[in-house]
Amino acid sequence: MKVSARNLIPGTIKNITIGMVNAEVVIEVAPGVEVVSVITKHSVENMGLKVGSKVKAMVKASSVMVVTD
Repeated sequence: MKVSARNLIPGTIKNITIGMVNAEVVIEVAPGVEVVSVITKHSVENMGLKVGSKVKAMVKASSVMVVTD
């Protein structure tokens, strides 16, 4: 699959919590660093997602801010 997004973060599915309609997918992108996505239950089933699956988190944002203390 080819996509135009440049923000693809590879990782491994650490946990999937399935609800009635949606599912929360936790992706470990580095030791102790997680990205959490909420997608449809149907998408989890259709993609065959399982704990341990190698995936990429695709981030699409209209803006990314930088903050310092």
